[in-house]
Amino acid sequence: MTQNHGRTVFLLAHTGRPAAIRSAELVVKGLLRHGIGVRVLEEEACDLPLPDEVHLVKEATAQCLDGCELLIVLGGDGTLLRGAEFARASGVPMLGVNLGRVGFLAEAERDDLDRVVDRVVARSYEVEERMTVDVVVHRNGDIVHTDWALNEAAVQKAGAEKLLEVVLEIDGRPVSEFGCDGVILSTPTGSTAYAFSAGGPVVWPEVEALLMVPISAHALFAKPLVTSPDSVLAVEVLPHIPPGVLWCDGRRTVELPPGARVEVRRGAVPVRLARLHHSSFTDRLVAKFALPTTGWRGAPHHSSE
Repeated sequence: MTQNHGRTVFLLAHTGRPAAIRSAELVVKGLLRHGIGVRVLEEEACDLPLPDEVHLVKEATAQCLDGCELLIVLGGDGTLLRGAEFARASGVPMLGVNLGRVGFLAEAERDDLDRVVDRVVARSYEVEERMTVDVVVHRNGDIVHTDWALNEAAVQKAGAEKLLEVVLEIDGRPVSEFGCDGVILSTPTGSTAYAFSAGGPVVWPEVEALLMVPISAHALFAKPLVTSPDSVLAVEVLPHIPPGVLWCDGRRTVELPPGARVEVRRGAVPVRLARLHHSSFTDRLVAKFALPTTGWRGAPHHSSE
């Protein structure tokens, strides 16, 4: 067994998936075989066939990653976004393995697990920072809620029967007022998630920007907008309508009472992602969405790996 004294990896898995259980077993055995310690949440351990050497953690807090060099996440988009919460709070880079459908946050697929283990053992990965947004909800001048998002903050109507009526604002100036199903305030990372399904543009991750994407707006001018990363975006819910809701990354939600104001700006804390590939985002986009490129006659691509 290779000795890697002091090295520890945290493993987070969607244990409701049989594929995640098999993948977790393979990753854990591979890391332990090379002398790298593995830490797992106790609540997940009962669903995983784990050796006794695995260290179990009782509470799911940022501190449970203290001393870990990497957070490996096995699952679909929801599990990866859960992992992003740990990664942001702890500062530990997240390496995602996609066991779902698209998985833009993932760096590897389930067939790559042996290579993932080899790269972690060799420390053969790079770390990049992804922009987040900080979210503040005001009402009557008071702050009533704060949150953050890696993908997007979405202001939405609470029920199916009526439109949400909002005023959009950028950098302290009003842009437009209309009825809609909602408004998505997104990062470039989130441009391929909810914002994409609402008709927003795909923005390359290295582009620093914020996106404002209306959902089913009843208005002549309700186009997606791309702003400076230093802009402050705001959505005001008009006071005479039923409450709306705020969703952050589709995971955390809070009711927006009539008259609420949601402000979004560049986040103070990024999420760090571990990267195994040097492939371009263009290649990732084509692969994830299975885009047709059979007519392309450009120069052949040579992998830098």
